[in-house]
Amino acid sequence: MTDIFHEVEEDLRREQAKRLWRRFGPYVLIVAVLIVVGTAGWRGWLYWREQQAAATGDRFVAALQLAEDGKKDEALKALQDLSQTGTGGYPVLAQFRAAAEMAGTGKTDDAVKAFDTIASNGSTPPLLKAMARLRAAMLLVDTVDLAGMKTRLDDLAATGGPWRNSARELLGLTAWRVGDLEAARGYFTEISDDPTAPQSTKARANLMLELIRSKVGDVKAPAKT
Repeated sequence: MTDIFHEVEEDLRREQAKRLWRRFGPYVLIVAVLIVVGTAGWRGWLYWREQQAAATGDRFVAALQLAEDGKKDEALKALQDLSQTGTGGYPVLAQFRAAAEMAGTGKTDDAVKAFDTIASNGSTPPLLKAMARLRAAMLLVDTVDLAGMKTRLDDLAATGGPWRNSARELLGLTAWRVGDLEAARGYFTEISDDPTAPQSTKARANLMLELIRSKVGDVKAPAKT
């Protein structure tokens, strides 16, 4: 009797499985096909991205080699093309290098415009925006007035900013050049008093403070009232 019950139970299970398959089998097949197709598509897309990134990297290296070989115009054209058609992070790297090439060949105005473009691009990461702004300011430190430099760098020079001491140094050098020695003293003192400032930056700041002191003396104490 036990065997008969087992056989009946097995038959019921098979019949139930058939009914479930007839009802839901097509959907199971559709889901399985979608999973396979989706996985294949995803892997294909990843492979395509890898190939594109590798190709873009090769183009970037080739452009750098042109620059190293002294073929500046060809290198600049290759970098500009890459900034328009490259993938991943290479376009912004190409823009940086193209701007540097312009600066290196004396095209200062074009280089400043290129760095400003990088800084104003909404897709540029914040860290690279700040770097672009500093690079443009470095090119202008011998020509722009203090008000213009402050417009470019005041927020970067604020306490707590990662680029504060680089910005303060450029502001201080500009103030020194235009003859505003007290403003220059203020910027260089901020660098000297910053415990996190790199030693090389502090050394330059302290040197400038000595030069300022030799010209106008120590800071004047406020008048007593």
